[in-house]
Amino acid sequence: MDPEATLPAGRLPAEIRTELADGQDPDGTLDELRQRAADWSATETLRFQELIGPLVPDTRAVLVRRAALACAPLTLMSGAWLQWLSSPGNGDDPAVLSVLALYASDLGVGGPRASRGDAYLSVLRHLGVSENAVPAGRLAADQRLDDGHFRIPALLLAMSRRPDDFLPEILGADLCLRSVGLLPALSLVRAEQPTVTRWELVDPAAPRGTGPSGAELALAAVQRVLERDGEDARTRVGTGFRWALAALREWTRRLHDELVAACDPAFEMAELMRNRAREGSVYHHSFPLEGRPLADWLRECQTDPRPMLGALSRSRLVRPGKPEQSLLVNGLVAENGQMFRVFSPEDLDVVRRWIGSLPGPAVGTPEGGAALAPSRPLGLGAWQAESDGKRPANLREAYHLLLNRTDTPAVRAWAREYTHGWLGRSRHGMDEAEMPLPQRWTPRGLRPWLVDMHDRHSEAFEQGAEQELPSREELVDSTVQLAPLTLIDGAWIMGYTDYEHASSEIAHSLFDTYWDELGNGEAVLNHPLIYREVLTEMGVDLPPTSSRAFAEWDGFRDSSFELPVYWLSIGRFPQTFMPEVLGLNLAMELSGVGGTYRRARLALKKYGFSTRFVDIHNTVDNVATGHSAWAADAIDTYLSSITVSQGAGALDAAWARVRTGYRSLNPPTGFRARQAARRAVRSAGKTR
Repeated sequence: MDPEATLPAGRLPAEIRTELADGQDPDGTLDELRQRAADWSATETLRFQELIGPLVPDTRAVLVRRAALACAPLTLMSGAWLQWLSSPGNGDDPAVLSVLALYASDLGVGGPRASRGDAYLSVLRHLGVSENAVPAGRLAADQRLDDGHFRIPALLLAMSRRPDDFLPEILGADLCLRSVGLLPALSLVRAEQPTVTRWELVDPAAPRGTGPSGAELALAAVQRVLERDGEDARTRVGTGFRWALAALREWTRRLHDELVAACDPAFEMAELMRNRAREGSVYHHSFPLEGRPLADWLRECQTDPRPMLGALSRSRLVRPGKPEQSLLVNGLVAENGQMFRVFSPEDLDVVRRWIGSLPGPAVGTPEGGAALAPSRPLGLGAWQAESDGKRPANLREAYHLLLNRTDTPAVRAWAREYTHGWLGRSRHGMDEAEMPLPQRWTPRGLRPWLVDMHDRHSEAFEQGAEQELPSREELVDSTVQLAPLTLIDGAWIMGYTDYEHASSEIAHSLFDTYWDELGNGEAVLNHPLIYREVLTEMGVDLPPTSSRAFAEWDGFRDSSFELPVYWLSIGRFPQTFMPEVLGLNLAMELSGVGGTYRRARLALKKYGFSTRFVDIHNTVDNVATGHSAWAADAIDTYLSSITVSQGAGALDAAWARVRTGYRSLNPPTGFRARQAARRAVRSAGKTR
């Protein structure tokens, strides 16, 4: 779940493929597989509803909380496995744009905390089981969750970190999940808690508003990939679908067994004792329980809690059937008791239910509390990483390698060093240089400054209106040399496609910007494709951006790759360089609005070329409701959060980094600046 995570090659992809092939359903057409998944989902939903129907309210509440928590690892990340399927190298591919439209729908693009996972978070909060849900990665430390509940999301997220290896399988598994719809176990949660959230947002098959449903978007994305890649992709999509359905069946069966067992209060009591036994065994050496120290019982309790529960039920601490008269939940845990605050209020509810369920005078060992069989682990052994690999030999090779999400340790280390060096140059002479951003940030925010800058751009354009426009040859040359940069529009913020960033208060607008740059899922609005249309009008036919031939094309000067490689490098580290990315994003979105784009329009129009590319940027980047405004707001939100979480003392350092990022769009290039870059690389290496 780390947005800067990379999973190694080595044995890992082969082991994932082995896992995908394990326990497969029979093959069939996509329509047959989808119907099979829908039929299974309907049957299982009915089974869960029948389970909870005859239960008393207290037991129903227990099962609802357990089901909601068990579904959290998958449902909090609903759609996250699509997070890296788009990249700077394929951002103009219609099939990828279709996938991106599906992912944007899951995120509720345009608003903070609008993802399907965020809709589910409301359920967990209402039920009081959300303490480890933000960020969702903390769920891995929640002792209430069996390892098996992580099986499906763990593999999906692992595949998402190697999208070049597993795109068809990811889409197949995703289509299966949407064919299933709302997880069967969640049907009982929705029945008991129908108003705690908008359940249609939690359901991955359902539409958001009046748009296409999640199932329709997923099917469209699969069909576009099949049209592009043919029969091999069809087989691999089927593999992903059938693995997901088999895994869902196994997990759902185990969850149903768990809920059936939890109907017996002794089951939850046994879980509680097992989870607390290790800590408790350090104490209680002098407290006897049926002739043995309680500490000895607790040590055994870590593997089998039933004998201790039997002894405890026969002790003076418990009055069977009468929790209100039992020392275990009264005197011992009172303010003056020896176990004050050892148990949480939720723990005490578990103990009370168990005591209340005990029959008459206790004489035997309770039958409940047996543990479920361990869940089958993922078949992933110790990962054998590939060798570090080769570092890029030059900027052109780095450009080509960094276009994809997956990389090698050597390429990633190179990108980190390049970023540190570029930022070192950008910091050089900052105090003496003319810097548009103010020296200090204030809670008033950047919107007033933004409007002032827009006025300056406009004034500069008006004052230079009479200046001679470039010749046709100069215009064509500058357009061509900008192609390595412009055809990867949005690359500096590609790290914010990560699920939790893309719907966060700070970065949701960065994903929205990325979504706009790539045309909101439509090829006709895709900025790289629009730029290629202008190049075609100029008689320039470039190789595909993702090809090695593009990076090696002799019409480009080497210097034309310097800034694009910086974008591609810093975009890989959305957390490490968040302040710098926010500053760079503001500089980028504001750079042409009101002035440069207007002048470029005049030049393009003069020689009969389409002005659509600069026109669309001058509107979508506007300072009132466009990308420039969003960029300023993201910085304001980030710095406000810094002040709240770390205090005013951290604000100056964060603002200095934002200013560095802003300047990094056009850093100094002199000898001393280059020296500063080398020092920054050395310093970063020592820090690591």
